[in-house]
Amino acid sequence: LSSSNPSKTNPSVAQWWKTTEKYYHLANSNNTLSLNLGKQVLIENYSLGKSLTQKQIVQLASKGEQKDAINVVLTASDVAVDGFCVNRCGTHGASKGAVIKGKTYKFAYIWVGNSETLCPGYCAWPFHQPIYGPQTPPLGAPNNDVGVDGMVINLASLLAGTATNPFGNGYYQGEADAPLEAASACPGVYAKGAYPGYPGDLLVDKTTGASYNAHGTNGRKYLVPALYDPVTFTCTTLV
Repeated sequence: LSSSNPSKTNPSVAQWWKTTEKYYHLANSNNTLSLNLGKQVLIENYSLGKSLTQKQIVQLASKGEQKDAINVVLTASDVAVDGFCVNRCGTHGASKGAVIKGKTYKFAYIWVGNSETLCPGYCAWPFHQPIYGPQTPPLGAPNNDVGVDGMVINLASLLAGTATNPFGNGYYQGEADAPLEAASACPGVYAKGAYPGYPGDLLVDKTTGASYNAHGTNGRKYLVPALYDPVTFTCTTLV
């Protein structure tokens, strides 16, 4: 996203992320937005079980940094979370963090679930047949993992939403408790020519036949969502 060594091949994930900076420039033209990868924690013994509440997601997120951080919780394909597959594939929010020098800080958090076994048609489209709507054939997943490639889409969407509306009082449209944010304002759009049930005219990997729209580091390819451009008031895509 803001790597010191971004992909030299365009269109790139770093290019995609630049749209979120436009929101920062609206507030102050000198503002910049850069992210660095922090520590990673693996919890492989299911210490909280395989059915998690929202409160437990926040509990897990609080294991990360307590200030100037977006703590991301990724759950495995055999873990159920309240609301997962019913009305959400992930979520973002904020929680009170540590008290540092008498001041209480907040941290932002994101949760995204792996939907491969529970609801790939709901959370990993277009790499799986959709649950409802036009039944188009699924596209090839660029990393050959329907669950994880679906997580990439949802994580990208929620990162853009968190960066532009971290504490619920930033940029969004509609109601504050059901906001349309930078990516969620452009549902199902991944390339030009998109319409309901069709993600758009994506790039296709000549070797694997997989569909993607962004190059990452180390030769990886990803599908990232359209972002709402606050300057042109349109949903913008990389391809």
